[in-house]
Amino acid sequence: MSDLKAPEQSTKRSLGSLIGSLPELISRLIRGEIALAKTELATKAKEAGVGVGLLVGAALLGFFLLAVLITAGVLGLATVVAPWLAALIVAAVLLVITAVLALLGIKALKKGVPPTPEKAVASVKADVSALKGQGSYDSEKH
Repeated sequence: MSDLKAPEQSTKRSLGSLIGSLPELISRLIRGEIALAKTELATKAKEAGVGVGLLVGAALLGFFLLAVLITAGVLGLATVVAPWLAALIVAAVLLVITAVLALLGIKALKKGVPPTPEKAVASVKADVSALKGQGSYDSEKH
């Protein structure tokens, strides 16, 4: 009988002990996943920041490019008509383009305001009703 050894308590745990440690393990797992997500988001935010900075630089140079092209248009038109009239004609064309873009922008903005996800809200309300037993799940809505 001396050949039989008692199992070591540190390596063998009861089912109750394992179940008891489950909340701590899940909590540790969730904290680890959150830390990973934070690190990943920070890295992506840095990359996005560099991209935004480059786009701002490109937009600024694009603005100056547009100003030079407008000036070239005025100077080119000034070879045919008086310089003041050339500037006035180019300004009128720019005014028309600006007005059209503004009207299109206002129309598009009205479609998106208020920014409420109406379909998602209706879907969640239907899900809550179904969970409460007040309605049936409609697969066509999802």
